[in-house]
Amino acid sequence: MVTAVLFKMGLVVVCLLLGAVGVFSAPDADEIKFLPGLPKQPSFKQYSGYFTVAGNKHLHYWFVESQKNPASSPVVLWLNGGPGCSSLDGLLTEHGPFLIQDDGSSLEYNPYSWNMIANMLYLESPAGVGFSYSDDKKYTTNDTEVSMNNYLALKEFFKAFPEYSKNEFYLTGESYGGIYIPTLAERVMEDSSINLQGIAVGNGLSSYELNDNSLVYFAYYHGLLGESLWATLQQYCCKDGNCNFYDNPDTNCSSSLSEVQNIVYNSGLNIYNLYAPCAGGVGTSVENGQLVIRDLGNNFINHKWTTSWNQKLRGISYLKAMKMDPPCTNSTPSSLYLNNPYVKSALHISPDALDWAICSMEVNLNYNRIYKDMKKQYLKLLGALKYRVLVYNGDVDMACNFLGDEWFVDSLQQKVEVKRRSWLYFNGQNQQVGGFVKEFTNLAFLTIKGSGHMVPTDKPIAAYAMFSRFLTKQPY
Repeated sequence: MVTAVLFKMGLVVVCLLLGAVGVFSAPDADEIKFLPGLPKQPSFKQYSGYFTVAGNKHLHYWFVESQKNPASSPVVLWLNGGPGCSSLDGLLTEHGPFLIQDDGSSLEYNPYSWNMIANMLYLESPAGVGFSYSDDKKYTTNDTEVSMNNYLALKEFFKAFPEYSKNEFYLTGESYGGIYIPTLAERVMEDSSINLQGIAVGNGLSSYELNDNSLVYFAYYHGLLGESLWATLQQYCCKDGNCNFYDNPDTNCSSSLSEVQNIVYNSGLNIYNLYAPCAGGVGTSVENGQLVIRDLGNNFINHKWTTSWNQKLRGISYLKAMKMDPPCTNSTPSSLYLNNPYVKSALHISPDALDWAICSMEVNLNYNRIYKDMKKQYLKLLGALKYRVLVYNGDVDMACNFLGDEWFVDSLQQKVEVKRRSWLYFNGQNQQVGGFVKEFTNLAFLTIKGSGHMVPTDKPIAAYAMFSRFLTKQPY
């Protein structure tokens, strides 16, 4: 009898121990044991693998634990935009713990990595982007489906890493992440099992209309258009002091806007950073035998030339022989590194995945953009009165310019807590102006001086200071 009781007690103890282990059960099979290209392997843990959603879609993730204290650090999701571009670009060239070098084979540690203070989850979304894929190889999708699949991926993440289920959680992203993040937040805020604390969107597409209208002003006041073209725009696109550069039916206005489009996109300027050179030079359209398309179609979306251009591209039979790169960027080092078989093995990449590319033309051209404005989503978040919201912009980006996002934030009509002022950060021993900030209740709009579209790439120290204050709920 005593033996039986002791045996049962032993089983209970074993079950309790197994249960305790189960609470802290990061997937050992996904752990990156050795990452090629590093001078020294990291002290923090990192994982790479897949979350299966919607039955047949396999979204690749790369998760790097915090260098500070993983158990208490926030968990932060990062999404790059496109639509159709890989979040591994954010990891390897913006704010990841190691940055790809020009040789395409070596990595260097990033002293301003965001995983210094946060557990960073980089998700390649939607399926068809980067190493993410679907079993049926069909990559037509839309904003609503993507937000649902990203939400399902988050649920899979917290199943795989239950030890982080109670940590503070933030959604962050850039560019078309301006659509991805608020639409995802709308789902996550309804799930009490996820400890959502806020969102941060960098150089985001918040409103097509405001982005298009503001870009013309941005171009003129940065000396790109000249007085003659500006006068013509004022004559045909403006009435009673109000200008419509978005969907103006006047043919003379449309003709003038085509000139603006040609200057901004086709004259050799770097649309992601007006003051930076264009990587690879001006006018390059063929690389390694591939036709390279360099327009992600974020601007002037309603104009007839955009629609007809997309239709032509969809009809090209050799679509897969073409490549889509963001303009004036060099993705060759990242592509060389991530397609190295030793790296793919270290990251546990499925043999069913496509070769890695920074952006997927197939996903981009077959993507149905449902939302043209994010006002409803932001007001829903702000109405909950508990989420911290940051909209930040590099102030020399033309793809999603600061003025349009500032207009968007102002249109939310929130109570101003701190009037627009400069914000400071330490660069070495000295304080410098990081940009300007305007703070509302639970909402801030912030610019980063001299930065383009990819803020952490252009201004890593300022970006880290901003990110740190956002996470720690400190004034900017």
